[in-house]
Amino acid sequence: MKGAAIHLTVNGQAHTLAVPRDAPLLNILRNDLQLNGPKYGCGLGECGACSVLVDGIEARACVIPVGGVEGRHITTLEGLGALAQTHGKLHPVQHAFIDCQAAQCGYCLNGMILATVALLKRHPKPTDKQARSALTHNLCRCGAHLEILQAVQRAAELMANA
Repeated sequence: MKGAAIHLTVNGQAHTLAVPRDAPLLNILRNDLQLNGPKYGCGLGECGACSVLVDGIEARACVIPVGGVEGRHITTLEGLGALAQTHGKLHPVQHAFIDCQAAQCGYCLNGMILATVALLKRHPKPTDKQARSALTHNLCRCGAHLEILQAVQRAAELMANA
């Protein structure tokens, strides 16, 4: 069932979609806008795989109705280059995760990277405790936690030197 027109700004681009206002944002991003950075994990907003930034704040797209983000700025993993004004290039946080080989299966990376971007916006030089706290609700089943924490610190260095 299609709904009334909803106006979204995703990764800096305006979209008008006829979708139900209560449809999960994740479904709209993946199915209607073909943005596959956010993953379906638990469907309960607990694992972080579906994370996006809404006005720069990390949010769980699987539990947010699309109507709740109308008029707000949504950034997905695909849009981080634009956010960092490195259009067509990787965001420094993405570079840091590559530098530190902070991935095994990669399923959690969307959430880990977006949580790191949000953290560094609040704390440009986070302590290890702040990094752990910011990532605590993002589940990595592969056990790449040490490399992920190294990537957070590497990203802080890259962004400080940018």
